[in-house]
Amino acid sequence: MPSPLPGMDPYLEARDRWPAFQHQMVLGLAEALQPALTDRYRLRFATRAYTTDLVLFTSIAQEQHKEHYLEIRQRSTDQLVVWLDLVSPTNRTTAEGRRRYQDSIHVARSQQSHIVEMDLVLEGETCLDADRTSLPPHDYCVSVWRAGRASAYELYGCKLANRLPRIRVPLAGDDRDIVLDLQTVMNRVYDRHWSGRIDYTQEPTAPVPADIRAWLNEFLTDQGLRGPKT
Repeated sequence: MPSPLPGMDPYLEARDRWPAFQHQMVLGLAEALQPALTDRYRLRFATRAYTTDLVLFTSIAQEQHKEHYLEIRQRSTDQLVVWLDLVSPTNRTTAEGRRRYQDSIHVARSQQSHIVEMDLVLEGETCLDADRTSLPPHDYCVSVWRAGRASAYELYGCKLANRLPRIRVPLAGDDRDIVLDLQTVMNRVYDRHWSGRIDYTQEPTAPVPADIRAWLNEFLTDQGLRGPKT
């Protein structure tokens, strides 16, 4: 079964769930993109690895992070064409995570690659450079930057109560954009890996705003996944 929620599932932001979900989501994105790619391109899986300090009660421990993302490259030249990255909670909440994420984007820009950034996290502050003031109120945002168009971004925003958007992924030259349905990918990933494994009677660890938390409680109650409060 897909997630009971209509769009992104904030329960997947939990510290013990997100790393696996990010890996699964990247695999799902690759699976969705591959049929639309001609022999001109190849998909490459890449990993961003780094360490952050985790403050405990009496000491500081080091926490290892491996964040997976996708590259679309030209098969003949190995030129990077598209960089698809998924923002993690660690990118949004730690200085090292943010720096490593932004370094990755800088590398992609320096290679004149298109850049697709998917920020599907509630905790912390966004890593996206795009000016989002033109968007209606939103909880999540996807940014598409087309190489050679200076600071122009294509933005897709959505609320927690709505489905994730369909986005356009640009390719090289005059090749047509790929239309990528993020909600379909999300549903497939959830169905394969998370169905029946999340306790929706508990509150999510993600910092959901009070008004959305009220909607979430009502929605999950209506779905029979949470009992009415007494």
